[in-house]
Amino acid sequence: MELWQEMLRQSVDSAKDLVERFGFDKEAAEKLDKFFHIRINPYYLSLIRYPNDPIWRQCIPDAIELQDEKAPEDPLNEDADSPVPSITHRYPDRALFLITSQCSMYCRFCTRKRKVSDSTKINAKYIQWGLDYIGAHPEIRDVIISGGDPLMVTDYALERVLAGLREIPHVEIIRLGTKMPCVLPQRITTKLCKMLKKYHPLYVNTHFNHPWECTPEAERACNMLADVGIPVGNQSVLMKGVNDDPDIMLELHRKLLKMRVRPYYIYQADLTKGTNHFRTPVRVGLEIMDKLRGHTSGLAIPYYVIDAPGGGGKIPLLPQYVLGRNGKDIILRNYKYEIYTYPDVEEAPVEQHPVERKYLRKRQNGRRKPVTVSDTAEEIKEKVTVDQMPAGQAGK
Repeated sequence: MELWQEMLRQSVDSAKDLVERFGFDKEAAEKLDKFFHIRINPYYLSLIRYPNDPIWRQCIPDAIELQDEKAPEDPLNEDADSPVPSITHRYPDRALFLITSQCSMYCRFCTRKRKVSDSTKINAKYIQWGLDYIGAHPEIRDVIISGGDPLMVTDYALERVLAGLREIPHVEIIRLGTKMPCVLPQRITTKLCKMLKKYHPLYVNTHFNHPWECTPEAERACNMLADVGIPVGNQSVLMKGVNDDPDIMLELHRKLLKMRVRPYYIYQADLTKGTNHFRTPVRVGLEIMDKLRGHTSGLAIPYYVIDAPGGGGKIPLLPQYVLGRNGKDIILRNYKYEIYTYPDVEEAPVEQHPVERKYLRKRQNGRRKPVTVSDTAEEIKEKVTVDQMPAGQAGK
């Protein structure tokens, strides 16, 4: 048995542990464990500095979770885009491939609670169905292996999945979505890295939310992955009481770069049942992005996105850098709130060919209908007069 497996066996993983180690009321602990299972491995538990600190809030259950009964279990409507139990196929050329329901630490903000920790949700048959589905769909060129955490399976089991994907000619890119470098870095071993190296191009998306998670152990794990040619990106979730502060996010992203991890996404928290106490106003996320741009390297600036409820996909948000127009000039502001103008290029309208017009109309009619908004078409037309280009494009 490897060290990481031994550490998992020592995890806090029951209502009884909550009562004995944290003084929980027995009835409340049992309800919380039933609502969403508890697992906190000893490494991540050691990062807690005081009750209700940013690490505590991510892993120790809270009674407020039980007051969120009306929120959806699947706010992103993943199951509607799931042709087989292990696959979510939402974007044209990408597929999410779930190979386990287990994690080394069950995050209290998890958006996939309906599946995570339930061993009946993913099995060997479903994994084979996933490989068969990907093989039968040549438009899929990018596969994101997730779960649960895919590094919860053994090296042998993971290699079988990777080898199966590499046998499919149209799969160009494989990504592993794993929180292990953050929550149990002991899982990143020399043996694992040697195996992963055989399946390039391979990428890792990991998940750090707070600077306290950037430990020497985590840095070593990330360096080991980078040393075998695996680019590592980070996806954070914006959470109240954890990282809803521009200075905290600035420190986190600077530390990640030193660890050879590129900040990739900041997610606005989803509407998942039992997690809404983590949500912040969108304004907070925009303020964080405003503080990052110009105050640190562009390498340290992720995309801030909302994963649209109902399955609309990721929608990027930026502070308002385009302020309007003055004739041909675009009016801009920089990170210091200084105002500049940029002379835009005017082009003569291009006459569309009738066949092209017919194709575009057909394509538009076939798209998923967006959520209805209160603005009429005329009101929207008036509003876009000063927003002809995407907000923030000039600030790139």
